[in-house]
Amino acid sequence: MNELPAAQPCYRVAVRALCDFTARAGDLDHRFTPSPTAQQGIEGHQLIAERRGVGYESELSLRGEMVVAGARLVVSGRADGFDPAARRLEEVKTHRGSLARMGANQRALHWAQAKVYGALLCRARQLERVELALVYLEIGSGQETRLTEQATASELEAFFADQCQRFLAWAEQEAAHRRRRDTALSTLRFPHTDFRRGQRELAEAVYKTAATGRQLLLQAPTGIGKTLGTLFPMLAAMPRQGLDRVFFLTMKTPGRRLALEALRTLGVAAAPEPGVASVPLRVLELVARDTACEHPGKACHGDACPLARGFYDRLPAARQAAVDCGSVLDRPTLRELALAHDICPYYLGQELVRWCDLTVGDVNHYFDTSALLFAATQAQEWRVAVLVDEAHNLVERARGMYSASLDQQRCNAVQRRAPPALARPLGRVVRQWRELLAAESAADDEAPRLLEALPAGLILALQQAVSAVGDYLAEHPSGEVDELQAFLFEALALCRLAESFADHSICSLTRRARGRATLTLRNLIPADFLAPRLAASHTTVLFSATLSPADYYRDLLGLADEAVWWEVASPFDSTQLEVRLARHLSTRWRDREHSLDGLVAVIADQYRRAPGNYLAFFSSFAYLDAAQTRLAREHPDIPTRCQQRGMDEAARQTFVDDFVAGGRGIGFAALGGPSPKASTCPGSAWWGPLSPLWACRPSARTTRYSRRDWRRASVAVSTTPTAIPA
Repeated sequence: MNELPAAQPCYRVAVRALCDFTARAGDLDHRFTPSPTAQQGIEGHQLIAERRGVGYESELSLRGEMVVAGARLVVSGRADGFDPAARRLEEVKTHRGSLARMGANQRALHWAQAKVYGALLCRARQLERVELALVYLEIGSGQETRLTEQATASELEAFFADQCQRFLAWAEQEAAHRRRRDTALSTLRFPHTDFRRGQRELAEAVYKTAATGRQLLLQAPTGIGKTLGTLFPMLAAMPRQGLDRVFFLTMKTPGRRLALEALRTLGVAAAPEPGVASVPLRVLELVARDTACEHPGKACHGDACPLARGFYDRLPAARQAAVDCGSVLDRPTLRELALAHDICPYYLGQELVRWCDLTVGDVNHYFDTSALLFAATQAQEWRVAVLVDEAHNLVERARGMYSASLDQQRCNAVQRRAPPALARPLGRVVRQWRELLAAESAADDEAPRLLEALPAGLILALQQAVSAVGDYLAEHPSGEVDELQAFLFEALALCRLAESFADHSICSLTRRARGRATLTLRNLIPADFLAPRLAASHTTVLFSATLSPADYYRDLLGLADEAVWWEVASPFDSTQLEVRLARHLSTRWRDREHSLDGLVAVIADQYRRAPGNYLAFFSSFAYLDAAQTRLAREHPDIPTRCQQRGMDEAARQTFVDDFVAGGRGIGFAALGGPSPKASTCPGSAWWGPLSPLWACRPSARTTRYSRRDWRRASVAVSTTPTAIPA
């Protein structure tokens, strides 16, 4: 929805978007249903047009207006086809599998689109009546099913007016909110008396980046206040740059919490108090589905989950309550609101993305292959700003997003238990596995072996199996299908990445034992995948305490050549750091048992000299447990708490929340594996070993980076400071 500048309030909306907002009803249903690709959909529409013959009008542009209470709504779109001789307007939909599996709510949505197009057509051609037809084309067989309905122009006009009236009421509300939001942000003030040392410079760099529509790599030390220092100037720039949405993306849950706390500091309150001024900014926290799910183990459809049953019937009330209840829709608030309306909290959050000004979520929500925020940006044509916290981790996270593996053992198991209809395509996959392993017989067990090219035979067999399994699941949605679906998703991910395989990725084969091998497409340079997502935003700020060398991150992340790298000097001095070396202690594995008493004595002595909050890091959980057990036994008066193996998000947050100002105790934590900041950067060092795959193709990486000239020193861009709007 875009507001048009005019004396009379005017709004524009596409037919599909109008009906999607006003005509959806019934259950939420996210059962796996194989659907045609976009290309197959285009080809299906072309096939229908070819079958209709001479005189048939395809891709018919239609446009109409509706005025309600002084507001004007312009509705436009392209009808799939019109047969003037039969006066039949067709809405074409492609599908796979039995049409009987299509839900009644989906069919109702299709009819709504046909009726709106019918109303626009009757207006344009001055028709008194028209035949509406839903044409369903099964792409596998080419079978065409046509459902028809006669309608008069007056009936269609009444339906059209009702849809427009319902949408306009919401559109007027949203336009009023946008005006209030922009007015408030235009006068937004920094919440503290003064900036921290270096924080003003950081904020000015972010504001200028938004003003010029550029990309910024911002390196600033921990503790300077980067979260508040980036959110404040970006929100101040929001009305001036006409930004529709801001996305604050983090790597971990604590990053989301810090962002929400910073917003509250800025006056964005979850529940505004009467008489207390609050910034009218709608903030949404996105979480993973597993985290938000109220009924784990139940499928996401009305037959299994009570919160999916009648989801779209109750969504309008929940949506209105969400935009009325306050500004910050964090996880607890969203959950409470969703359960009050008996709908799923996770999918309510997905729906509210379109109506919230600032979304706080994980980097996957924008950069992954099926990212919700990126898809919404494209569909709604938003002007967005993207803030990425702890951006040094984006390289490694993106590599994971654009990598995929296929397990031979899973393929064999699926083939053994597959229904007879899938015996042949899955059998080909198993045979291609054997041929690949026979050709690579020289590979050492357990050691990844780089393949010079993709195994064409196995990829082709997988593509055929994906098609066959998809068709089978379309016809057999019930029964023991979990294993087939798991195989399908794994194979589909690998096949899709194989289509874009290039020198940014490697293909490796790992053999562990007979029948146990893994084929992996591992992305090393995610630039080609990330660049379109970065280009889709008006401005992007990636910030971290470690973003050097600049050219390394520019190159691997796919930033534009003109992207700015800026470093903020540390506000801390040497007097604020105390380093004490216990040279008599060895923490090597072979010495740990003998040095444990000395290590515990050092920890206890430090705590008694200056009681407070401490964190002690260990290289393994076994070492951590041994030290904590020894300390608890010999110094039971010293409070301790330990990180546990496999802690979920809630447990990790509880562990962190125990560290409060004025608190006392020692937290025992385990260091992770090789640091992404170090192990993926040429020439870096770290306590842990490099991944064996990283040692495989140094020449490829060197060639890739040569166009950026690694020998050139990273230089911070300098500009004349200007004042941040108060």
